[in-house]
Amino acid sequence: MSSMPLPPLADVLATARVVALPLAVRFRGVTTREAVVFEGPRGWTEFSPFLEYDDAEAATWLAGSFDFGWNPAPPALRETVAVNATMPAVAASEVPRILARYDGCRTVKVKVAEAGQTLADDVARVRAVREAVGPEGRVRVDANAAWNLDEAERAVHALAEFDLEYVEQPCAEIDELAQLRERIAYLDIPVAADESVRKAVDPLRVARAGAADLLVIKAQPLGGVHAALDIVARAGLPAVVSSALDTSIGLAMGATLAAALPGLDYDCGLGTASLFTTDVVASPLVAREGVLTLDRPRPSSAELDRVSAADDRRDWWLERLRRCHTLLERTAR
Repeated sequence: MSSMPLPPLADVLATARVVALPLAVRFRGVTTREAVVFEGPRGWTEFSPFLEYDDAEAATWLAGSFDFGWNPAPPALRETVAVNATMPAVAASEVPRILARYDGCRTVKVKVAEAGQTLADDVARVRAVREAVGPEGRVRVDANAAWNLDEAERAVHALAEFDLEYVEQPCAEIDELAQLRERIAYLDIPVAADESVRKAVDPLRVARAGAADLLVIKAQPLGGVHAALDIVARAGLPAVVSSALDTSIGLAMGATLAAALPGLDYDCGLGTASLFTTDVVASPLVAREGVLTLDRPRPSSAELDRVSAADDRRDWWLERLRRCHTLLERTAR
């Protein structure tokens, strides 16, 4: 976040609402996505670190929320942002049903390396996606750091026949990513870094190590739109903007980042509102003919009431927000 003063906790809590959005398909092991949304001087913003993240990591997400709600947006370099469809780790037979939720997306990111599944499951899923999008479509895969080096090499070889645009975070460690890039260089399949940027103490280390061809960046986990733009500028690598299964409010944050990013050469992972059965606004921020417009959603009280979380979940999230705000206060001193 910039040097702006930390918003008072009372101001944040005054409009804070905890929401629970049902998913059309299980994703990251959940069927409901919870978030806190609240209104700042610049508009509505979102705090939604994943449940398993500790307070230190979640506090960075809160800083990103404040950046979007309190700071002016950077200048937009484009009026729309092309987005990809996201394919959860479903059975191959489910691929057409999921793709039908996305309007006009020419790129599909396929989740692979799901716990309890096999490489054969991944191959079948990616094959089904390639068959659905045809030779002109773009297919990328995301392992969420689940493979070790040898597993990653084997998987990339098994999936190479499907003409991959890139493989995202195949391994957890930066030295493994660097070695994998060398091993698969002849296949001409780029390696993208996600967790090695957003979960790293030093988000630039992966670029300095020559361990990635491009970065996958997410606004909220990196401390906000402005912080993410700074990381990309210093890394000197191409970047693609992605979401963290956000509500439409959080997706607007990602779209603001993507719109301001110089040289955006990739479709962005900001189409995930299509995985929800409902949202915080009447008109969710979903792709139309493969693109998002730069709308900033504003929910009504009735819409927020409709998706309100249960009381115990509301209390859990607001207490988490308080703890993270305290951490940011200590850092600011």
